[in-house]
Amino acid sequence: MVLTVHLNHLNGESAMETLSSNEIETMIKLSETEEAGAMPAMRLAEVDRRDHRRHDLEQREITVTRFDGKRPAKTIGRLVDISAGGIKIRTEQVNSSVKVDQQIRVKLELPQYAGISPFVDASGESLKPKQEWVGWMAINRVQKISEKVVEVAGRLMDMEEIDRGMLGLYLSTHPLAA
Repeated sequence: MVLTVHLNHLNGESAMETLSSNEIETMIKLSETEEAGAMPAMRLAEVDRRDHRRHDLEQREITVTRFDGKRPAKTIGRLVDISAGGIKIRTEQVNSSVKVDQQIRVKLELPQYAGISPFVDASGESLKPKQEWVGWMAINRVQKISEKVVEVAGRLMDMEEIDRGMLGLYLSTHPLAA
């Protein structure tokens, strides 16, 4: 295994160093035996693996609708947090038909915030702001919170890159989730 590390020196010059697996193991061992007061060594467990930052929108009480096209739309829960890549919903439908590794069609309606619309309508000749998005959510996790409450988390699968970018800009004005 080889790891390439990009370093920025205090004088502003950048450098690149390639580490072998033995050197990585040595660094991990060094971090486990640090002396008090010494500068901390690199810890691989502290690396953030997320592609998108999660934002807490629970206090906004935004509902998420299951949208199956021909059937009437049905509210499935309340938005807990959201990123440009996925959402987490809290629902009281404990015995619902939502299961892990399933895909459901959802409709998100987010209000404008700080003058920014969360999505873009690119169907016409010019781009227009819009507040709703309909697409597929791949369920990654269904977690029972209490006897009556379940959290459902998943990735937003078929979102256009322009919508994902606008959603990221929109969310940058909201507080981060813990």
